[in-house]
Amino acid sequence: MKAQALDEDIERAAFALKAMSNPLRLKILCTLGDKELSVQDIVDHVGTTQSNVSQHLAKLKEKNILAARRDANRIFYRVKDDRLLRLISMMCELFCAK
Repeated sequence: MKAQALDEDIERAAFALKAMSNPLRLKILCTLGDKELSVQDIVDHVGTTQSNVSQHLAKLKEKNILAARRDANRIFYRVKDDRLLRLISMMCELFCAK
């Protein structure tokens, strides 16, 4: 059973890394970090159109990386898994630090 659980975790990690491999999606994830932000806040930080950001957010949500909640007419996103949060934080620290 332990080997099967390890294989499932490895599959989940590979799946997440593939979804995060797009530069804009990685930028979105670094922007989010451990915060919950609205779509407009994300657009303001990443510097592209709302349509483009929304498409990438939908992909990340579909891949089970992000969770979303609606508050009136605004949608807020956050990273869903603490393990992914640690990975994103480490990648940002290693590659995005100034």
